[in-house]
Amino acid sequence: MTELVSLSCDPAEVEQRALQLGKALDRGAWVQLQPLAETRGLLPRNLLPDGPGVVVASGGTSGGQQHCLQPCSHLDLSAFATGHWLQEQGYDLQQCLVLNPLPLHHVSGLMPWWRSRCWGATHAWLMPALMRDPDSLDESCGSLPGWGEQHALISLVPTQLQRLLAHEAGVRFLRGCAVIWVGGAALSQATAEAARAEGLRIAPCYGATETAAMVTALAPDDFLAGATGCGSPLVDVELHLAADGGLQVRTARLALACWRGEGLEELRDQQGWWKSGDVARLTKEDSRFQLSIVGRLDGAINSGGETVFPDQVQLKLIELARAADLPLVDLMLLDEPDPIWGARLVALVRLCDGEDLSELEPVFVKLAQRLPSCQRPRRWIACPKLERTDAGKFQRSEWIKWLNSC
Repeated sequence: MTELVSLSCDPAEVEQRALQLGKALDRGAWVQLQPLAETRGLLPRNLLPDGPGVVVASGGTSGGQQHCLQPCSHLDLSAFATGHWLQEQGYDLQQCLVLNPLPLHHVSGLMPWWRSRCWGATHAWLMPALMRDPDSLDESCGSLPGWGEQHALISLVPTQLQRLLAHEAGVRFLRGCAVIWVGGAALSQATAEAARAEGLRIAPCYGATETAAMVTALAPDDFLAGATGCGSPLVDVELHLAADGGLQVRTARLALACWRGEGLEELRDQQGWWKSGDVARLTKEDSRFQLSIVGRLDGAINSGGETVFPDQVQLKLIELARAADLPLVDLMLLDEPDPIWGARLVALVRLCDGEDLSELEPVFVKLAQRLPSCQRPRRWIACPKLERTDAGKFQRSEWIKWLNSC
């Protein structure tokens, strides 16, 4: 029977864990990557195909968690496709310094390490505490062998980028990076404009655990020239839109199957397409498709006869609040049934310590008046513990439970 290794990915011991991962894969095992101290939900060994490979929890934001089975050969294909994209931008893969601030148990933290192995590039882990301290980050990376000589590459989620942009040392660090992939969540217009103003080589991208990470990326030069969206498909990827606007992806590196607690489930349809949970737009420029994400299929609501994507409204409200210099840490939108509208939005609001939402709610309500009526929250609820995952997303199902318990 195929060996299954459960690997608890302690961020404080990430180098040791990565070494253990490599050794287990070398002997042909499957390795299930788990957050620190997580011991539940192990995939039954009798379901495993021949190895080696990794079992990675999907970063989806709603519904039950699923685990994707990605063989090492698929991770290799992903690394090759990303490397091909970098070479198109003019970079020598062996002269790259891959910086990795994301957790090993998430596909966006696994793949930078994997790419460096495939490319023969230098790899450096960046601890979570370092990412919250721009001065130390700038100083630490400045002392890395190859800094300033090799092409520094980094993958960030938007919250990390925003945090670094707010500090001089953070901006200085980002200027030292040749490519800054940003994914996991939508990049707001305000953040994009701030990054362009600093000349940062941002590459918005799109990918999923199911696709072994990145499937599209926007070239940094195009981003700096004002282009928006998530860029064009990588060399091994096809994109298509379903009848409901849902994004479909076809690539040889789709996960073999997913596991939700029972048997293995196939991801592909009969034509080989995997349908993501995202509503998208595809436009054609210079004979290449360009991808833009509109919102989540499973998060869209009908409010007053209008289709509303809460994630997009959320971005607008956060931008308005920050432009008004309100003491907002974060904001999440959920929906509640309404007998007249069908559904209405509810805002969970996390303010800076010591701030009182009851005093600020009229200001938020006034800001929301700038949006169409179907996009205005009918309730504003203080949520001091509101927090995103390491991947920069809200775990929607958990916050729905929290709202229902209020």
